[in-house]
Amino acid sequence: MRESIKVFAPATVANVGCGYDVLGFALEGYGDELILTRRPDDRLVIASIEGVQGLPLDPLKNVSTVAINAFLTDLDLKQGFDLRIKKNIAAGSGLGSSASSAAAAVYAANEILGRPKGQLELINYAMAGEKLASTKAHADNVAPSILGGVTAVRSYEPLDVFNISYPESLKVVVIFPQIEIKTSDAKKILRDEVKLTDAVKQWGNMAGLISGLIEHDFERIGKSLQDVIVEPVRSILIPFYHQMKTLALEKGALGFSISGSGPSMFCFIKEEGASSEIIEAAQVLYGAYEIEVISFISGINKQGAKIIE
Repeated sequence: MRESIKVFAPATVANVGCGYDVLGFALEGYGDELILTRRPDDRLVIASIEGVQGLPLDPLKNVSTVAINAFLTDLDLKQGFDLRIKKNIAAGSGLGSSASSAAAAVYAANEILGRPKGQLELINYAMAGEKLASTKAHADNVAPSILGGVTAVRSYEPLDVFNISYPESLKVVVIFPQIEIKTSDAKKILRDEVKLTDAVKQWGNMAGLISGLIEHDFERIGKSLQDVIVEPVRSILIPFYHQMKTLALEKGALGFSISGSGPSMFCFIKEEGASSEIIEAAQVLYGAYEIEVISFISGINKQGAKIIE
C-alpha cells in the first residue's frame, strides 16, 4: 500500500476555437506536480504551494482539496491527506491552471487508494474543483489533463467525454502575455444568446475541426479553427490580440485562437520551422509595449496525468 505518491498533470488548451466548453487538448512538458501523502486522520491539509503566490491553503477554498473531497465523499471514505503542490501554471493564464491542480489531486488520490475509479469517472470530481475556480463545473480542461490527447465533451448531463484522434505531427505554439484574466470574469462578458447564423457557422467549424483532426487534413484544421461567437467578445481583454493573430497567420500558422479564457493564445502549425518566427514576432510585438510574454512550442500530450515518483 502506497503511503505517498508524486504525480504530474499537464496544462491544457480549452475551447480550441469553435469548441467552447467542449473541446480541449493537453500540452507537453508544462503542468503541475503534486505530492500526496496519507495522514492518520481524515483531514485534508495543504502543506505547501510552490511556484505561485496567493493561492489559498484553506482546504475549502483550494481546487485540489475540493476535488479530493468530492472523490472521497462519493467513495464514502474518511481518509486524510497532506498535499504539496508545485505549480508551473500561473492562475488566470488560460492554460488550465486550476484544472491541472484538480486533475493531479484526484488522479493521485485514486492511485494511492488502489484505483477504485476509472479515469473517465475522475473527471466528475476534478470538475468540482473547476466549479470553485470559475463558478461553473466544466470539463474541457480537466478531461484532457486527466486523459491526455484531444478530448470532446458530448454531454454534461450525464457527462459523456471521449478522445479524438489527431495527427502526431501537429504542433502548437502558445503565446502567453504576462497579464491575468480570471475565468469567472471572462465568462461574465459573454452573451447569453447568439444569432442562428453565427451558431450555424460555429457548428460547421466544429464539424470541420474534428474531421480535420481525425483525417489528418491540415488545411481543413486551419480553415475550421475559427470562433465566431466567443473570440469576438473575449479578444477585447487580450492586448494586441488581432495584431498577434495576423502575424502568426502570415508566418505559417494553420489557425489561431484564444486558449481557454485567455490571455494565452495558441496556433496550430504543421512544421516546427514556423514556430521560431511566430515566437519572435510575439516577442517583438509585446516587447514594443513593454509587456513580458512567454512563448513556447509543444506537441499534444498523449498521456495526460501520470505518476512521476
